[in-house]
Amino acid sequence: MNLLRLPTAYLPPIPYVAAIMRAGTRPVFIEHWETFPKQTIRNRCTIDSPNGPLTLSVSTQHGGSRLTKDILLSHHGNWPCQHWQALVSTYAASPYFDFYADDFRPIYESPPPRLVDFNDRLLRICLRLAGIEADLRTTETFEEPLPPLPDTPAPPYYQLFAHRHGFLPNLSFADLLFNLGPESILLLRQVSA
Repeated sequence: MNLLRLPTAYLPPIPYVAAIMRAGTRPVFIEHWETFPKQTIRNRCTIDSPNGPLTLSVSTQHGGSRLTKDILLSHHGNWPCQHWQALVSTYAASPYFDFYADDFRPIYESPPPRLVDFNDRLLRICLRLAGIEADLRTTETFEEPLPPLPDTPAPPYYQLFAHRHGFLPNLSFADLLFNLGPESILLLRQVSA
């Protein structure tokens, strides 16, 4: 059986969630034992904004173990509040933000200490709201480098600011969810392997 292993991801891009959906009943392993690479989807996501793509970066603490499972969140600069405000200001006028905001807000108001737990909670919310059942597990050892992430772009869908800067592919799954709501799963089915 071909196992799916993915890195932890902060509000992951659409192809990442599509890969989880395609796994069906097979376990999906989220890598915790790799050496933490900076400036990747592990602590960054890209959302739409009135001015174009906006990258949100989670601040992490430095020092100690550099294994992904041990990376702690830093609250320097109050990034949780800034990220939540960016989501609100970007998506408040989107069709489904009001329906889902109460699911996301508590995680930004009181994030867990570790990056992997923060990412896991957000991923599970995204999957639940999209109606995707997944057998998510964590790795117990690091055996080999992760395969490349799927990068097949999603077909164009409604984006709030497309009239300003055109369609933006491969944004965070949150963009798809806030714009399409329960129909997100229909678009995910169109993202090929």
